[in-house]
Amino acid sequence: MRWFGPAETRRVLLAETDVRVGGAYQLAFATEDGLEHHASGSYREVEPQRRLVFTWAWRDTPAEVSLVTLEFTPAEGGTEFAFLQTPFVDQATRDSHDHGWSGAMDRLAGHLANPA
Repeated sequence: MRWFGPAETRRVLLAETDVRVGGAYQLAFATEDGLEHHASGSYREVEPQRRLVFTWAWRDTPAEVSLVTLEFTPAEGGTEFAFLQTPFVDQATRDSHDHGWSGAMDRLAGHLANPA
């Protein structure tokens, strides 16, 4: 709730997760332009502190389902993080997701630096 969403997120509206294989999640956030964005999916793989794989679909385009894979590797002084989302219906959709996830990762880094 404190960090999710692209850089222009005004606030996170919803973050419900059931992190287990077959479990579902729902996320929603409002951006500075006043629009609300809702995404949901289900967990395909859950390996604590190692790997998380889940489906991703926006409420407005439920047929456009992609798969997100997060991998975590111990590294000196912390953890390395790898992110992959695929497939996309076109380059514009891929670029939009790249923008959103990049902003979310920046917001996460800020939260980790100052977890107030």
